Amino acid sequence: MQPSPAHHDERLSAPRSWWGIAALTGLACALMLLPLGTLPLLAGLVGGAALTGMLVSSYGSARVRVVNGALAAGDARIPVTALGEPEVLEAEEARAWRTYKADTRAFMLMRSYVPTAVRIEVTDPADPTPYVYLSTREPQALAAAVRAAKGAAQQA
Repeated sequence: MQPSPAHHDERLSAPRSWWGIAALTGLACALMLLPLGTLPLLAGLVGGAALTGMLVSSYGSARVRVVNGALAAGDARIPVTALGEPEVLEAEEARAWRTYKADTRAFMLMRSYVPTAVRIEVTDPADPTPYVYLSTREPQALAAAVRAAKGAAQQA
């Protein structure tokens, strides 16, 4: 069964190279403890790799979803009725909105390893947030899901 166009679910997982760095960090911890013997070496290897792996996993666990008439990004939950038209941002434009065009009041779920993004104005007058900036590997699909959810909410 194919998900409806008003549904989008994406996990912004960390790139594979970050997992390699986590393994190398465990190796570096092991080498630091090498003069103390085999048991500390193994503890450093396992402990260093596990802690670094947990950091990579937690950073890469951010999700962007459009489900049940709401946009859920990280900890934020925004009803699609409070959002304007989504704007798909290619790499250069996304970089501009992350840097010199950025508004400090905006909600931004950024991941440096994801070059594309979607920017959506917040139209709720009670909300001081001017827009939502979301890193996404599938900007066209996310924008289409927001539009479809808004259309479904307006018909209901």
